[in-house]
Amino acid sequence: MRPRVEEVRIGGLGVIDEAVLELSPGFTVVTGETGAGKTMVVTGLGLLFGGRADPSRVRPGADRARVEGTLLVEAGGRVAQQVEDAGGEVDDGQLIIARTVSAEGRSRAWLGGRTVPVGTLTYLADDLVAVHGQMDQQRLLQPARQRAALDRYAGEELVKPLRAYELAYNRHRQVAGRLAELTSKARERAQEADVLRFGLEEIEKVDPKAGEDTELREEEERLSHSDALRTAATTAHGALLGDPMSGAETGQDAISLLGAARAAVDAVRDFDPALAGLGDRLAEAGYLVSDVATELAAYAESVDADPLRLAAVQERRAQLAGLTRKYGEDAAAVLEWAGRAAARMADLEGDDDRIEELTREYDELTDRLTALAGDLTRVRTSAAQRFGEAVTRELAALAMPHARIVVQLSQAADFAPHGLDEVELRLSAHPAAPPLPLGKGASGGELSRVMLAIEVVFAGADPVPTFVFDEVDAGVGGKAAVEIGRRLATLARTAQVIVVTHLPQVAAFADQHLVVEKASDGSVVRSGVVTLDHEGRVKELSRMLAGLEDSELGRAHAEELLAIAAADRA
Repeated sequence: MRPRVEEVRIGGLGVIDEAVLELSPGFTVVTGETGAGKTMVVTGLGLLFGGRADPSRVRPGADRARVEGTLLVEAGGRVAQQVEDAGGEVDDGQLIIARTVSAEGRSRAWLGGRTVPVGTLTYLADDLVAVHGQMDQQRLLQPARQRAALDRYAGEELVKPLRAYELAYNRHRQVAGRLAELTSKARERAQEADVLRFGLEEIEKVDPKAGEDTELREEEERLSHSDALRTAATTAHGALLGDPMSGAETGQDAISLLGAARAAVDAVRDFDPALAGLGDRLAEAGYLVSDVATELAAYAESVDADPLRLAAVQERRAQLAGLTRKYGEDAAAVLEWAGRAAARMADLEGDDDRIEELTREYDELTDRLTALAGDLTRVRTSAAQRFGEAVTRELAALAMPHARIVVQLSQAADFAPHGLDEVELRLSAHPAAPPLPLGKGASGGELSRVMLAIEVVFAGADPVPTFVFDEVDAGVGGKAAVEIGRRLATLARTAQVIVVTHLPQVAAFADQHLVVEKASDGSVVRSGVVTLDHEGRVKELSRMLAGLEDSELGRAHAEELLAIAAADRA
């Protein structure tokens, strides 16, 4: 089952207060008097599929415009899968899409019951609908749109080579950017390398060790205060053990005093266990003080005032200080800086090799891109021939029998995301006329028919489920209008077609006819949408033909148009 729009509800949009459009699977036409709000129907459909939100379109007095659409889609199909990927749901083959636009310009969108970014609706629309208004005709004049039209017509034949080209093109840009960056910053890289090289050489010359600065600071303290340290150790030793060189027994050293205390306690220790315990502790204290005194004597002997070593330590500390001022707070930090600098030096010194590698890859990618662009050109050239002939045949059916569409390909100066091809649609209005760009060779009405012809051709190559046209028949009348109606009816055999028109010749070919009716109480204008039966269609076509709903001549002409259209469809 092909997706289609089943129902659209519009509220607070332009002159439309509330309206419901129940749409048929085939050709639906929307008509109405000037100012009734026909274009708001197309605007509403455009909003539903991610169109630009214009707060000026919000109905005066309303806080927001609202559009809600019910679409029939295949459960488990591509569209349903996209909805599920966005977090929405398709209920029994029905998809609900909604959009609001506030008077302040804020816009919100819902897809399958889930709030989504408006861009999600735009993405989804690619598989659902092609909306064409007067602005779309102007966009058709843009070279990029014309190339996109040709690529769409080329179809699957172009997909694989275009994908291969796009992958190569993206890599080509990355390589070119990196190569330009490395080349343009060669001087900066050389300066950075010099700074790093000087620092590494300076550090290598000093050859610091982790923790060395702390050890040297402690050694300098000892060497600078060697006399005071030796005197303190000797004095402490004398206080604990006495001076053996004096020859006098003063008995005032700590060992002697502890010995006297221990002797006093030992004399009576048998009479009280508590005192005996204290005596043991005095013995332990004597042994400890004796050990400390011995170590103090050894320390005093080890302290050496070495002016040469002190000078060497101070010089080494000065060297380390020179490094820590530049590269880190201590020797360990300096070594860390050296490690990072060495790694960065390796990168910088490898840039020349990298430039050589990138240059070689760039040249290879350029050759590959040239070959791939040639593949694209061959596919497009073949498609351009077929496309031009197909559109020319459709123009003949749209009362432009002598017109001819030519698709001209030219080569751009540099690679672009789509290749080297620049595409331009040209129109030759008659056999003697040279093919001219559409903007110069086509009038407004002719441009409308060219656009319709292109969509009819697309319908056979890459059909879109729903087409929406806003006054595609602008500037057209007479026989050409009949042919436009006939081609729209043909297009509706394979797709749902919704057309806003002011021409009865086009409206007569519709399977369903909706009229936008305008009502006014003198101060407020409201519009609604009504589905017409056969009698209603006769009256509306009569109004469109003669300006009078009940004109006998107009009614007769309307009946004739409907009969011709019915016979043609049959």
